[in-house]
Amino acid sequence: MCGLVCLWGMDYVFAKAALDILEPMNLLFLKYSIGLLLVTAVKLKVDRKTLVRARDIPFFVLCAITGEILYFFCEYTAMDYIPVSLITIILAFVPAVSIVVEKVIYKRKISARMVLGVVLCIMGVAVVIGADFRELFQGRAVGYLLAFGAVLSWNAYNFITAAVHEHYSSVSMAFNQLCCTVIIIMPYAIHTMPPLEVFTPQVAGGIIYLGLGSAGMGYMILVRGLNVLGPTISAMFSNFLPVTATIFGWLFLGETIGLLQIAGGIIVILSSCIVIKEKGKMEERLDGGGKAEPDHAD
Repeated sequence: MCGLVCLWGMDYVFAKAALDILEPMNLLFLKYSIGLLLVTAVKLKVDRKTLVRARDIPFFVLCAITGEILYFFCEYTAMDYIPVSLITIILAFVPAVSIVVEKVIYKRKISARMVLGVVLCIMGVAVVIGADFRELFQGRAVGYLLAFGAVLSWNAYNFITAAVHEHYSSVSMAFNQLCCTVIIIMPYAIHTMPPLEVFTPQVAGGIIYLGLGSAGMGYMILVRGLNVLGPTISAMFSNFLPVTATIFGWLFLGETIGLLQIAGGIIVILSSCIVIKEKGKMEERLDGGGKAEPDHAD
């Protein structure tokens, strides 16, 4: 999961350059088409016998809509309104929402330290948004709304994936999700695709990275993490994205890093560590170190 954070941290750098000539849906189509080629090759090697159950097709469609299409559409579009560093910190709300879902829907217990971690996480996000408070009223509120839309859609994806994963390998899960994604966005993407002349070597290379690294390798790692660690702990790792994305944005995009952003990022990372540690302890007490979510499998 830490490796995934690094892969997705670079995602913002290449996506920002590609979005100068492409619409979000064009980029998603190219990205997932390339990723699907890699996942297909891996599936043919390690799990070519697994078939899709007809009753699970709606779940894979929902995964495609929430986790691949809606999430990245919100995220990529938000880049037009707010800096990359702000977007990644706002995504720290993902595990906070995940914990609320587990408490309300799945009736799972949460410790005082987990609550503290969530509160600190939200405080870290508030600090960063506060650092950009004046711009909030200068046409950038749309960017925050889009970023929070990504938070909600990603949580939906995490829980749907965890619910279906017990019947499929990680490679088959990623393959089925990417197939649905490519099929859904193909008509619009092809119709609005710009001419080949606009694809510079730099942009083309970035899209190839997005496909192989972020989409292909990324989703195989992600669905495996959701199965082994569960939705909440997997979501907590996403809070390390502010570190990688901010560093890469500073190195390659020339973005500035303010003191309040640094402070907010530190708070978010420390709070993530608290929740991950406490969540692991609670699960060990519940099932003696066995599978993270036995009640979910039942």
